[in-house]
Amino acid sequence: MSFLSLQTFSKVSLPRLVSNGMVLQRSTDVKIWGWAADGENIKISFLDSIYCISANNHGEWSVIFSNLQAGGPYNMKIIASDTITIKDILIGDVWVCSGQSQMDINMNRVRPLYEDEIKNAGNPYIRYFAVPTVYNFNEPQTDLPYGRWESISHDNILGVSAIAYFFADDLYNKYKIPIGLIRSSLGGSPAEAWMSEDAIMEFPEYYQEAQKFKDTALIHQIQNADNKRIRTWYENLSTADEGYKNPDMPWYKPEVDVSDWPSMKVPGYWADGDLGDVNGVVWFRKDVELDADMAGKPARLNLGRVVDADTVFINGIYVGSVSYQYPPRRYDIPENILKEGKNTIVVRLISNSGKGGFVPDKPYELVIEGDTIDLKGDWHYHLGAKMKPMEGQTFIRWKPTGLYNGMIAPLTSYTIKGVIWYQGESNTGRPQEYATLFTALIKNWREKWGQGDFPFIYVQLHNFMEGYDYPSDSNWALTREAQLHALSLPNTAMAVAIDLGEWNDIHPLNKKDVGKRLALAAQKIAYNDTDVISSGPIYRSMEIKGDSIILTFSDTGTGLMVKGGGELKHFAIAGQDRKFVWARAEIVDNKVIVWNEKVKKPAAVRYAWADNPEGANLYNKEGLPASPFRTDNWIF
Repeated sequence: MSFLSLQTFSKVSLPRLVSNGMVLQRSTDVKIWGWAADGENIKISFLDSIYCISANNHGEWSVIFSNLQAGGPYNMKIIASDTITIKDILIGDVWVCSGQSQMDINMNRVRPLYEDEIKNAGNPYIRYFAVPTVYNFNEPQTDLPYGRWESISHDNILGVSAIAYFFADDLYNKYKIPIGLIRSSLGGSPAEAWMSEDAIMEFPEYYQEAQKFKDTALIHQIQNADNKRIRTWYENLSTADEGYKNPDMPWYKPEVDVSDWPSMKVPGYWADGDLGDVNGVVWFRKDVELDADMAGKPARLNLGRVVDADTVFINGIYVGSVSYQYPPRRYDIPENILKEGKNTIVVRLISNSGKGGFVPDKPYELVIEGDTIDLKGDWHYHLGAKMKPMEGQTFIRWKPTGLYNGMIAPLTSYTIKGVIWYQGESNTGRPQEYATLFTALIKNWREKWGQGDFPFIYVQLHNFMEGYDYPSDSNWALTREAQLHALSLPNTAMAVAIDLGEWNDIHPLNKKDVGKRLALAAQKIAYNDTDVISSGPIYRSMEIKGDSIILTFSDTGTGLMVKGGGELKHFAIAGQDRKFVWARAEIVDNKVIVWNEKVKKPAAVRYAWADNPEGANLYNKEGLPASPFRTDNWIF
């Protein structure tokens, strides 16, 4: 049932979005709605107008404001048997910010890159509404369970979506128009979770799955079984952990004798060393010598990323823990914990499945008032307990239609300027399907909002995972191609992020450039700024000429260029045998000519066609990267 369908209204009430601090969309029709007693007369006073309406026999009422002009703050009065005053209303542009974890990641997560931006944050004309994480498989909800509008300030900036903030900041700085951000996203979520039931019918497998999870008893059964299994695994782990067997001398104590503990290089995975491929808990320990002038001072311990969970002690004192693998480990060490001489750092690291250890190419260091002590190198370690891999949980919240019903349907009466979207990682297992699924999602949202083809601007998947020194097939590349395909829909735009990722982190920290590229695209398609170069080169056509292939692009701006100079990289070419080899390429007359002397009769070219095409360097002179592409449609 919806949140409001069982209520009997004796007084006027409003949806969560219609509240203090809200941003209303300018220059179009805007709906204000709510609930009251059946037939109740309601008067709304806003700006210089008064609107008189009555609730219908379901207690529903609404009013339409037309062609509001940017400005504020204003107040609105809703008068019936009681009076509600909505304060501090702005009129500007409202953007829904959605997708999975990339949109979720807040400014605190990326803080090391943006200390100055965080320090200087504060703009009363940028407002932020965080949609709570709820799902429902039975029907679209009419309201959210909680949530409120907030002005961006130094006090709340750390909790704000980094991409959404940088996007809004760029737009505000250019146009000085109030910006409203409605962040509705969830880490790990696939596209089908964000689609309505009628739209998902086009995909029978997902439709059937959605029907299955309408059974609330089944959901509880799965959740209870998952919780019991996971709880039992951790309980057995704690019981078996040799590091806790002696209560007088747990392994986090500095006095523990580790002379017989072996050592391994950190960062790294213990499966690659003598310990082998085991799951469970492994204790790590490193001693650090400190001078007297460092003793007693507060510090920061950076432990990169670990797989999967960790608990950290310094000199026998607990300083922090993280329960899953993705967040960066940044632990604040209070004053008077560090001492002159030997300091012992202990990490109790749990691996519940896969390879456990410390992720390479991340910072492992102790920072004390600007002095940095490198912690990479040899650490002593000891196996605390060996366990069978833990069976993962069933992520019910990611099932088809659930997030649409809970987190999108309640927004669709609220007039918006457009959507920014960053998602796709969770659909890389079925990339060809995503071409249809993603375009269906865009059409679905536009239909439900009923505002026509509003701007839908999305991020193409970033580079991720290890690079290869030979041309390879790639589900991530196929997913990027599916995203490229969505540009066939009207009023869509894509921000290419192929140069903004990190090979060892599915959640790269550089969110500012992502926000800027989304803002560039918005300037072009949402603000009709025709002078803006909003995209890097997009492949358009090819011509075979002798032993070469000539490629033509759109969005070349003031011209194509090789970023950093030198030769173009990451072009591959194939003949009719469909075997791709690295190719040479050069820019001539704003086109790219591709060849390999050994391929006499070329048939196809691919560019940056890999999970992580390191070194791909075709850009336009405005500094925007070319989207990865292929000229073939071969299936292997």
